[in-house]
This record gives sequence, C-alpha cells and structure tokens, in this order.
Amino acid sequence: MSVEACEDCGEWRIAYNSCRNRHCPKCQGAAARTWLAEREADLLPVGYFHVVFTLPAQVADIAFQNKAVVYDLLFKTASETMLTIAADPKHLGARIGITAVLHTWGSAMTHHPHVHMIVPGGGIAPDACRWIPSRPAFLLPVRVLGKLFRRLFLTRLLALHDAGRLGFFGTMAHLADRRTFLRHLAPVRTKRWVVYAKAPFAGPEAVLAYLSRYTHRVAISNSRLIAFDQDGVTFRYKDYRRDGADRRQAMTLAVDEFIRRFMLHVLPRGFHRIRHYGLLAGSTRKASLALARKLLDADAPSDLRDADEQEDFRPPCPCCGGRMIIIETFERWRQPRGPPHASATNRETAP
Repeated sequence: MSVEACEDCGEWRIAYNSCRNRHCPKCQGAAARTWLAEREADLLPVGYFHVVFTLPAQVADIAFQNKAVVYDLLFKTASETMLTIAADPKHLGARIGITAVLHTWGSAMTHHPHVHMIVPGGGIAPDACRWIPSRPAFLLPVRVLGKLFRRLFLTRLLALHDAGRLGFFGTMAHLADRRTFLRHLAPVRTKRWVVYAKAPFAGPEAVLAYLSRYTHRVAISNSRLIAFDQDGVTFRYKDYRRDGADRRQAMTLAVDEFIRRFMLHVLPRGFHRIRHYGLLAGSTRKASLALARKLLDADAPSDLRDADEQEDFRPPCPCCGGRMIIIETFERWRQPRGPPHASATNRETAP
C-alpha cells in the first residue's frame, strides 16, 4: 500500500498494491504493457484485420457448464477455420499468422463467449518463396468461414459428448442424453454462425492500440462503474439494439447479481486466453517472421513508442489530469488501519 499525490494540484489518494489476479481490472495494466512490448517485435509492415468468431446462444449455454473444454474447442476450431480457408488457393492460398484472444462477456456482463483475432493482411506462399498479400479491404469471405466453423465445431462438440467429456447440471441435466443433446443443437445446424471481419487497421500503431485495449481486458473496468450504494452497483454499458447516443445506457444491479455476473467470466485455472497460430505459433514464430520480413523486404520494426511514453506509467490525476507520484509507502506490517467504530470505543472505555 502507498500514498499517491498529484504533481500539479496536490490531490492525494491511497493506492493499493497489485493482487496480480488476471481477472482484476486494476492489475492488468502492467501485464498488458509488458505483453505489448513483446508483441511489437511480431509486427509486419502490412495491414492487419480484426476477425471475430461468436458462439450461438444454445452452444454458449453448454460452454457455461463446460468452460475449459468448450472454450478450448472454440479456439481450435476458429483458428483451424482461418488457416484452412486462407490456405485454399481459391481464396488466399497462403499460410497466415493469428493472435487470438478469448472474451466471454457482453457489455452488460452477460455470458457471451467469442474470440477476437488479429490477422496480418496476407501470408507466406506454400513454396515459401513469396509473400501473398490480401486485397486492400478484404481478407477472407465471412460466409465461407462461418459455414466451416459451424461444421467443425458441432462435429467435435458431439464427439466430446460421446466421449463423456461434457458435464450437465441443474436445468441442463437432461442434455446428458444424446438424443436430447442433438435436439438442443438442431436449430443451430442450419443457422448462420456469426463471423465478423472489420476493415484493416491503419498501421502498426493502431494494431498496438487495439491490442492494449483487448488482450488483458476483463468483464468490466473500473472506469465503467458509476455508483455503489444501498441500491446496488450502477455501471455504464452499451445496448447494441439501439443506435446513436441512446446506445450508451446505465444499469443498476443488486450486489449479489453484480458479483454473480462478474464471476461468470472467471476462467478455469491455467487456461490460456491469448493464443497464437500459423506464422505466430510457438517455436517457429521467429523463423516464420524472419522469412516474412525477408519476402516483404522489410527490416525488424523499430520501437513505435517514445522513450518518455515507455518509462512514464504513472496514473493520471482524477482531478486535473496531471501525473500521480508515490510520496509514501507502507511496509506490510505498518499498513494504516481505519478508525475504530464508536461501539468498540465505548466498550473499551466502559468501567
């Protein structure tokens, strides 16, 4: 624990030490900065696309009771879909690189599992002799991606059910029966699965800015909290059914419901929510990126941030926007305590 004060206006506040939990909205700032510094070396001088794979509601219900298994399946099938369609000569005909990030929430903290992907606009040809660029504003056809993603996911989800690797409890216990399970999935077999591809980013700086917002995000950030009182917790969210200024809304939840929604998004222990595939996968990443730069006739990227920006991680002042500096640090055994309650004082002074 420490005390921070603003260099400009003198405002001060108590700053608590990091709990280092990956689901804590405050503690993810330093982790995101470290991760981004490492990712700068992976950037290529090409446009980057943002692709999103989303699970339909019927499958999201199954994922809720089988997080580790179904989230892992989401990663594998989404990445295999991208790599397969990209390698098809009818589309791109190249081996691409993927950075994938799992999110499990909607803006109101409801359960909404989906994977965000950052993909370079092009890839290495099968003969490894040339770089094949994508079209300027088009990477891969989303309808083709959606169909393959649906087929791969449902086939392997059924295989998991047959192998007894899915568990069902409470109101979903009846899905343990294979026929009931198939009937539950019947509507999504013909439904279009949502795969969304955004326009390419405007340069590597925009890629890093996006990654800094998405890679280490948790279900809700402190900046979205408005109030916490006897009525509950009030926070801002986006209602995507509305347009314009009406999209931004405020919601108040009872404390127990707010905690329940937040806990929906706590990942299983040891589960990796950021994964890399293709050119960016594992031990071959450095060699693949070196070959890609050679084919693109490009040097390794220089540091995109100024030295001052790299070193100055001090939080802004909530009053004037200046920088907060630490003016006092408490040792673990000397942390200040709040004043005693009046009732406790009365008991101590009573005869």
